[in-house]
Amino acid sequence: MTQRISKNGFTPLAQVEAYWEGLRGNRLMPNRSEIDPRGIEQALEYSFIVERIAPGIARLRIAGSHLSDLMGMEVRGMPLTSFIMPNSRRQVSDILEEVFETPATCTLELRSEQGASLPPLEARMLLMPLKSDLGDVSRILGALISVGDMGRSPRRFDVVRSSLRPILADASLPPVVTEKIPAPKPMVRTPNKALQPPKVPFRSETPRRHAPYLRLVKSDD
Repeated sequence: MTQRISKNGFTPLAQVEAYWEGLRGNRLMPNRSEIDPRGIEQALEYSFIVERIAPGIARLRIAGSHLSDLMGMEVRGMPLTSFIMPNSRRQVSDILEEVFETPATCTLELRSEQGASLPPLEARMLLMPLKSDLGDVSRILGALISVGDMGRSPRRFDVVRSSLRPILADASLPPVVTEKIPAPKPMVRTPNKALQPPKVPFRSETPRRHAPYLRLVKSDD
């Protein structure tokens, strides 16, 4: 994805993408809980994580210092579209929905507004989906890098070009299989006939074949 971009001075994007790819393996995407800042330490100032709070709206939960420098303030809690010029915000909102719903990754080429104390800036933004702890696709790991003299903040950008790529699980890798061990069957004891005493038919000690059932006793007393 970022082979061409890395040649133009946007190397941290390639580092963030490689980290995300390494975590996901043959899955569609990694989980938010798997993200460790130490894994993208060299690109941490450009990285961010956003949370989907409504269709087309994603709020910054974690943001590197470069993003705060662009806005001239702390950006955590702000919509990601705060970095985008009003005429491009609808496009970015649609891209966010594509990233969440398809799912897909996206690279955006950006160009800054220009004016007094606002020298031109070129920027790139990378968006890659994550699963939340609940299993839904509602987080994005991303990075935003600008190249040039930052000038007076805040700096906002128009979208020049976007490249959206649907994610497919890698069928060439073996799937992750969770082995389930069946519960042991209850043991049924089979009686050992050799250890059992022989059965003897019951016989009465008092013969009753010719004995009368009732006996009349007569007494004159």
